[in-house]
Amino acid sequence: MSEALDKLELDNAARKAAKAVEDEAVKDTNRIKRNLKRKKWVDWKTQDDEVAANGNKRAPFDPADRIKRKKSAILLSYCGANYYGMQRNPGMQTIEEELFKAMLKHKWITEDSFDQVQIACFQRAARTDKGVSAARQICSVKLPEELDLEAFNADLPEQIRLFGVERVTKGFNAKDQCNARTYTYTLPTVAFASCEAESEQDTFRITPELLDRVKETLKLYEGTKNFHNFTSKKNFLDPSAKRFIMAFTSSEPFQSPQGVEFVTLKVKGQSFMLHQIRKMVGLAIAIVRGNTTAITLERALTEERLDLPMAPGLGLVLDTVHYERYNERYGKDGIHNPLTWEAQETQVQAFVESQIFSQIYKTEAEQRNMLDWIGTLHYHSYDTRKDEPPPPSGPAGGKSSKPEDDNDE
Repeated sequence: MSEALDKLELDNAARKAAKAVEDEAVKDTNRIKRNLKRKKWVDWKTQDDEVAANGNKRAPFDPADRIKRKKSAILLSYCGANYYGMQRNPGMQTIEEELFKAMLKHKWITEDSFDQVQIACFQRAARTDKGVSAARQICSVKLPEELDLEAFNADLPEQIRLFGVERVTKGFNAKDQCNARTYTYTLPTVAFASCEAESEQDTFRITPELLDRVKETLKLYEGTKNFHNFTSKKNFLDPSAKRFIMAFTSSEPFQSPQGVEFVTLKVKGQSFMLHQIRKMVGLAIAIVRGNTTAITLERALTEERLDLPMAPGLGLVLDTVHYERYNERYGKDGIHNPLTWEAQETQVQAFVESQIFSQIYKTEAEQRNMLDWIGTLHYHSYDTRKDEPPPPSGPAGGKSSKPEDDNDE
């Protein structure tokens, strides 16, 4: 009898020991998962040690603190001059990082959502690269119903403003539901002066004949064409290299407060690839100046791989994100408003003039970025590139990998 009891006690002790080992393994696994979810650019170990030393622990969850959040679209404007792009990037100053910090402070998102924005279903309509601004960027994210925009904007840098919030359908995605995007490129007209003549930026004035030539050159891009030469790592046979340009126009010339003459180019398309707009503008300038001819543009749309210039990023602005199909289907259903942002347009225009265009005018007047860049146009051959092999075609079966839409613009 005693032997049976001893054996039972040993079995119980073994089970307890095995259970303790199993529990410790589960704790280690959960600890690893939490660390993987945390931002990599924060020294979490040091922070955890400090919390443990102070004896602080996370307060237990109170169901009364739960905030109901619904899918929303936000209207965002920003000057990208001092930022490393829109998208959050470890260790870099980005638009999204400033936005998420303010959202967390005002409890628009939770701490978990701050660490992993996918939890809040965050999606931007278009990514903008370093130095590129946006007049009307749209993002979708789950937000509370009660929001104080004035207090929220007070905690944002003056280069970033959130002008509006609209409730949208549960399945709304700012990128996927967008059916077109419009970008502008503002530059001094001296960029179009003949390459054979020396022109001063402050005194140059474009003639009506030269402006007509600019408009004619831009119009050559319109339609569905293969733009593999206007991006990177795209093969001519890759279906995603084909893009539809709806319109590419130029404004009439106008003078900045510094006395420099500018024009604003405007391009509307379904979507754009990495560097596409800046290369389109760069080649158009080279053609009008006489560094090359329109034949180069025709060749660039064929299977040849050509050496083409890329215009600076300073003048590029995401102007408008279009949701015509969404507005037609849901904008008049009595529940959702169309995403046209008409009530905010006056505020947006004032911000664009004071924060975005003023920065472009000032930088061009002081640093003469465009003048420096057009001085490099003669270094390009505008001919077949022989220094690198063509990128590989898409995966087997003729299907391309997912295109990186609006990765730069």
